[in-house]
Amino acid sequence: MHPAAHSSGNTLRRIALIAPLPVLLLFAYGVPFLGVASWSVSLPHWGLSHYVALGTDPLVLSVLARTLRICLTVTVASVAIAYVLAFVWVRGTPRQSLVVEFCVLVPFWISVLTRAFGWVALLSNKGLINTWAQSLGLIDEPLALVRNELGVVIGMTHYLVSFAVVPLASTLRQVDDRVLMAARGLGASRTRIFWSVMLPMTIPGIIGATLLVFVFSLGFFITPAILGGGRSVMIAELVYVRIFQSPDWGLAAAISVAMVLIVAIAMWAFLKIAKPQALVR
Repeated sequence: MHPAAHSSGNTLRRIALIAPLPVLLLFAYGVPFLGVASWSVSLPHWGLSHYVALGTDPLVLSVLARTLRICLTVTVASVAIAYVLAFVWVRGTPRQSLVVEFCVLVPFWISVLTRAFGWVALLSNKGLINTWAQSLGLIDEPLALVRNELGVVIGMTHYLVSFAVVPLASTLRQVDDRVLMAARGLGASRTRIFWSVMLPMTIPGIIGATLLVFVFSLGFFITPAILGGGRSVMIAELVYVRIFQSPDWGLAAAISVAMVLIVAIAMWAFLKIAKPQALVR
């Protein structure tokens, strides 16, 4: 067989093997997204009024600002905590690694609804934390730990830390110990080694964890609804309200399209900042 024909046959076989996945994604995500996008400009009548409302409606702007504020706070907190956990998991003693692994993997087996109600039991005015603090005389009045942004941030951070640990642990495992030993041999302190050697070498993992947590947090619904108590409405809850409680499908669709674009921009920025080849080395 001619080499060119053999190469062409291999290419066709590869395409045939890969083709089902993009076709499935097209029908499962692309077609519904186009339907939602059409609603945003056709309900209740044709026009771009809903997209204008995204930049002028005080309610939408306040919810969007709150969502971005909470998501950024949760992202920073989750990645910072996850970095510490991943560091201990990869470079700690066997017992420390086992404890961290247990703490990282077990939450995946607990539903988000169960976690949210667990935090309510801990943080509410008559919850374990306030009851314990008052019994010890540490506080006179219960602390407002739920039905506000603080409760939402705590609940979301607890859920997303486990997702951030995985890419960070993968990157930390790729750090060459010989580089750290060389820095130590040159007289660098542990703190200097971390900030000047280890942290720069793990930046791809940090960026990956940041993107993962930020994208996940944008779509949170159950945790903000339960721990926020209707006082810290985020964008997903606003979409739900506009569809099921005060019907405005056009505005809900426009918000959804805008959030998809925000995610796409975040992913584009991620690919520009973190070179893909750096993530797979």
